[in-house]
Amino acid sequence: MSVVPTIRVQEAGFDLTAETAALSAGRVDVGGVASFVGLCRADDGLQALVLEHYPGMTERAIARIVEQACQRWPLTGCTVIHRVGRILPGEGIVLVLAASRHRVAALEACAFLIDWLKTGAPFWKREEFAGGGERWVAARAEDEARAQGWDGGSGAAG
Repeated sequence: MSVVPTIRVQEAGFDLTAETAALSAGRVDVGGVASFVGLCRADDGLQALVLEHYPGMTERAIARIVEQACQRWPLTGCTVIHRVGRILPGEGIVLVLAASRHRVAALEACAFLIDWLKTGAPFWKREEFAGGGERWVAARAEDEARAQGWDGGSGAAG
């Protein structure tokens, strides 16, 4: 892979503008940057989303899927930042940036990456509700179907 991606799993928030600038600064091979920012919603009285992961394993899994994206599309840069820990409604959970000479490659790679992160990345999500209730979150069927669509049914992570 000629692209050197930025992959971080962190508790701290992220800055879309700063990360986009870092990805494209001084680059003449970037014609467009597609971005996706996932935010924590306050559905059904949600107070917080708690994400857990295995350090090292999670970053390696993300690196493998970024490598797949770089093989499928002519990317010139890629950033994936995923937060862990306790995230409040309105805060960012995940940032995906895909840079390419042309918009279609950037947009498709960005969609591929977020679909895979949503279903195949090794994160465990627990929702906390007012009054002390909590529940673990499973991948939704529609997210699974979308991710499988990238490889004709064999799954995004193939």
